[in-house]
Amino acid sequence: MTTDKTTQLLSDHVDMRLVAVEGDEPTADRNSIVQLDPDHPGFRDQEYRRRRNQIAQIAMKYHPRDPIPDAPYTPEEHQVWRTIWSALQPAHQAHACAEYLAALRSLSFASDRIPQLREVNEKVIAISGFRLEPVAGLVQPRVFLENLADGVFLCTQYIRHHSTPLYTPEPDVVHEIVGHGVTLASPRLAELNRLFGKAVRCTKSTDALEKLSRLYWFTIEFGVLREDGMVKAFGTGLLSSAGELEEMHDAELRPLDVEAATSQDYDPTHFQPVLFCADSFDTMYQSLREYLAHW
Repeated sequence: MTTDKTTQLLSDHVDMRLVAVEGDEPTADRNSIVQLDPDHPGFRDQEYRRRRNQIAQIAMKYHPRDPIPDAPYTPEEHQVWRTIWSALQPAHQAHACAEYLAALRSLSFASDRIPQLREVNEKVIAISGFRLEPVAGLVQPRVFLENLADGVFLCTQYIRHHSTPLYTPEPDVVHEIVGHGVTLASPRLAELNRLFGKAVRCTKSTDALEKLSRLYWFTIEFGVLREDGMVKAFGTGLLSSAGELEEMHDAELRPLDVEAATSQDYDPTHFQPVLFCADSFDTMYQSLREYLAHW
């Protein structure tokens, strides 16, 4: 990983939901408020922490399938979105795969404000049947992944701290919507997410769940493919970070082998040094679909 501070701040190191798999409980609470670490950019900002807890209360009171109340974002929080969006727009054009760009156009985000989950759902549900539902913070990997089987993506609504608009140590609303929300507006990527959820539901052992979590990481989160002779991203961890999109070209690219991906270690706190690259979107879709369908 580069030690250049500017480049570091361009990276969203997510998705921590998939890191700790040992000891997961299928009935774990999906609404635990995150306790910020002392090194979190917003740890000493009491107003930021109050705002996060205020937004988290929406999820705490939310009942699945109910209408989702709008989050009361502040002008400062909308400015964070504008800063991120100005960095991501050119990065997407240069590094995102065609499937993602088509889905992004179908959602047509406003560049000057944070989209509400309600607005995103109106379009995503019509396209793929998937629905984003609010959670107060990080959930256990099994809980997160199993909900995908029902076409439900558990989504945080708070946004990262304004002091580091191009960095977040955890999934925030930008990663959730720009990464996952957009890919769920692709019927084929949405189908793969459902298949991951179904595979997890029939998985009992910790080792098997860890294999699926690694495969999810190296495909849905950090997958790349070749398109017109160039390496393009389809993974949400890449597509929600301008820094990750730039850095992926320096990673070691290995041919996509789903079995190899299930045993490859990763570190979510650094740029990814190893990525699995498919020959095309179609070959990625077919191989991953077949593997998950027969899990």
